[in-house]
Amino acid sequence: MRRFSFTDSDFQAAFRAFLDERRGSPADVDAAAGEVLQAVKAHGLEAVLDYGRRFDKVELTAETIRVSPEEIEQGWAQTPAEVREAIAFAAARIRAYHSRQRPADQAWTDEAGVELGWRWTPLEAVGVYVPGGRAAYPSTVLMNAVPAQVAGVDRIAMVTPPGKLQPAVLAAAKEAGVTEIWRVGGAQAVAALAYGAGPIQPVDKIVGPGNAYVTAAKRRLYGVVGIDALAGPSEIVVVADKNNNPDWIAADLLSQAEHDPAAQSILITDDQSFAEAVERAVEERLKTLATGVDAAASWRDHGAVIIAPLDESPALVDAIAPEHVEFATETPEALSDRVRHAGAIFLGRVTPEAIGDYVAGSNHVLPTSRAARFQSGLSIYDFIKRTSIVKCDAASFAVLGPHTVALAEAEGLPAHALSASVRLRSDD
Repeated sequence: MRRFSFTDSDFQAAFRAFLDERRGSPADVDAAAGEVLQAVKAHGLEAVLDYGRRFDKVELTAETIRVSPEEIEQGWAQTPAEVREAIAFAAARIRAYHSRQRPADQAWTDEAGVELGWRWTPLEAVGVYVPGGRAAYPSTVLMNAVPAQVAGVDRIAMVTPPGKLQPAVLAAAKEAGVTEIWRVGGAQAVAALAYGAGPIQPVDKIVGPGNAYVTAAKRRLYGVVGIDALAGPSEIVVVADKNNNPDWIAADLLSQAEHDPAAQSILITDDQSFAEAVERAVEERLKTLATGVDAAASWRDHGAVIIAPLDESPALVDAIAPEHVEFATETPEALSDRVRHAGAIFLGRVTPEAIGDYVAGSNHVLPTSRAARFQSGLSIYDFIKRTSIVKCDAASFAVLGPHTVALAEAEGLPAHALSASVRLRSDD
């Protein structure tokens, strides 16, 4: 874990070097993912089943690769009542939050008499990747499938690594209205969704986080299908003053560190004694945390404590462009309102990032690896598309036509010019 002081003469250079450090997958992942994609494209379901045998040690067929309706119901029934209640509670809040994002169609007639506008339509088919390696992720099902459902997507196909499907994941799928679930993970799952494989029909867009192979496969398939984002290791920045409970802040830092040894947790504070108290609290928590091995590796290799005036924190946050940022201060908006680059912002001492992961209603699929500079988190806009509408009558075309001809001729495109000029000739 690194420590930086804003007053050090080499702070800017050291801080920039820290931000530029590579986290995540080795270089050979992309080539391996490419081989899987080519195999599935060429051989379809045969390749998908073969990879299941090789990588996941499961024997599946065209009949057993799909999760049955009975299994989904069994998963719901086997999920503890308090977890089912929490899933329903979270789904309702996610549905309400994303319903407010729905944009309106527009139509108007401008001063030239041209009828203009746009309309929004949902995608037809979306694939949702749900990880199944380190833990069960019912929240991932909800965060991806519920916004797609709100958008009006006709078909939602979920893929998740084979083996024992966790009941809570199936319960979340039931709550989100997902009935098409396939036992396939890794790059082969992404390939199956993109190209189709036996009973798995292709989709128009693939969303959801996965491991390095899944991310590499999504990168290669962009253009064949749409994708939401390229997910990297999770990250959090906590901006905190000395009036916080150090143990609370330590827990917040560890909430992301436990995801992955490549995750990143950063504390920004203006008080050296408080920073040291948080560091001690982190070390104590790591001794008893069930995910302590991964969390300790993350904190040791990628974590940082930055001692800086809190007034400097918005600029530091923008430089990091983190997935999550907490402002645990007395007046958090005074600082957060100056932040441009962050996936999600959590305000106040009793608003930990973890509630955003589950029940706040906002989406937890967020840009990582400084992508918050140019990208937003998952939303209803990932599942709808805008189509422009244009209509001219003779009078309005007479206004637009000559300018169309002039620009087309300037660009050396005579057929473009002709398609307008023929309509301007009074004798035609």
